[in-house]
Amino acid sequence: MDVDQVLEILQKNAQPDKVKRMADFGINPEKSLGISVATLRSIARKIGKDHELALKLWETGIRDARILAPHIDEVKKVTPTQMDAWADDFDSWDVVDNCCGHLFDKTPYAYEKVVEWSTHEKEFVKRASFSLIAWLAVHDKKQSDETFIQHFELIKKAAYDDRNYVKKAVNWALRSIGKRNIDLNKKAIELAVVLKEMNNSSARWIGSDAFRELSSKKVKERLEKKKKVA
Repeated sequence: MDVDQVLEILQKNAQPDKVKRMADFGINPEKSLGISVATLRSIARKIGKDHELALKLWETGIRDARILAPHIDEVKKVTPTQMDAWADDFDSWDVVDNCCGHLFDKTPYAYEKVVEWSTHEKEFVKRASFSLIAWLAVHDKKQSDETFIQHFELIKKAAYDDRNYVKKAVNWALRSIGKRNIDLNKKAIELAVVLKEMNNSSARWIGSDAFRELSSKKVKERLEKKKKVA
């Protein structure tokens, strides 16, 4: 299947009425066809893996094509250069999180990019750093606790960034680490308390929100149960 054939399929599945409502969810509606992620995943399964096609779809600049691209890309063929190039194009949180959670987090360069992007000037590139942390905390089952503890310093520094899509990702990263296991939960709560007491509104919001969830009975019970099973 070539790029023109895929674009034809996307056009057939376009939902213009949904495009109008995207801005309400903080999604950039420009160059969007309004196709649901579920539909795009279904299309991806029919296409199969194709690295070159993924690159061409990304180059179209169409939001839906850029959400489809990570689902069909071949992880082993992804390079740091490609990751930087795609990150530089990020213009909407949904595209960021989709790339990070369905492709970038599976590459051997993921942890390297976490550090590199954590201080980036561009809002969505910086978001990608913490989106990656959040996804890695969920997907990288074999990674050591120490690796995620090392990311606490990145979280603490970025907590001062009051840009909406950065602070939400920083909060997400902290909560995801804290829900990984009992030990990390305790460490994440300790950091949340520190952030709650900082003289910065963004840091206080991140700390308070993370503390609320991570110290909840629901999370504690789930982690205790997970520990017993392990």
